[in-house]
Amino acid sequence: MRQIVLDTETTGLEYRDGHRIIEVGCVELLNRRLTGNNYHVYLQPDRLIDSGAMEVHGITNEFLADKPRFEDIVEDFLAYIQGAELVIHNAPFDVGFINNELTLLGRKSGSIGKLCSVLDTLFLARRLHPGQKNNLDALCKRYGVDNTRRDLHGALLDAEILADVYLGMTGGQTALSLGSGTTGTDSSTEVGIRRITAERPPLKVVRATDVELSAHQAALTAVEKAGGTCVWKELEQ
Repeated sequence: MRQIVLDTETTGLEYRDGHRIIEVGCVELLNRRLTGNNYHVYLQPDRLIDSGAMEVHGITNEFLADKPRFEDIVEDFLAYIQGAELVIHNAPFDVGFINNELTLLGRKSGSIGKLCSVLDTLFLARRLHPGQKNNLDALCKRYGVDNTRRDLHGALLDAEILADVYLGMTGGQTALSLGSGTTGTDSSTEVGIRRITAERPPLKVVRATDVELSAHQAALTAVEKAGGTCVWKELEQ
């Protein structure tokens, strides 16, 4: 199973008001394992960034002046996400902006929903924790995910954090991170080792009784008589 944890930063809150994407960050999961095959790009939006948005992510108009436009990276981006399940916190926001960028380019599909499925972790969090705060910072605290580097929002950093939160929310492993595959970003985390005290009592071994063993054999015989293949007996032989 291939999943892409995705986040974007934008010039403002509403694409219908002409706002554009200025950063895309993606983290790849294969069978719930972080691969390090990440995707990250800053984009020139051809418009000014709202002051309120700049306070959130810290990205300036001057910084983006020499960056590529969405049309320059669209093929690589779509090839990267195609066929995956996108994992996004507050998915309607990011999906709306991406679809708007595709529409502006005259893409016939006009929707990443035709290339990928989408899982909204905000919707999932509200189902798991109704009536509680479910923003990314609150979820980090709830699931013990380190977000101390998150002084400002950043698409790649937030995607890395969300990947750990998502794995925690869905009962997955978060300690086997291979780090970021993007230059200049370190997503590794230090994981402590829990040592078991030598003074702990030995575990009790509970063995099957003769009655239970007999019932087990009878069940295996019934499987064979019914025409099934009894793999257990083959392993015992």
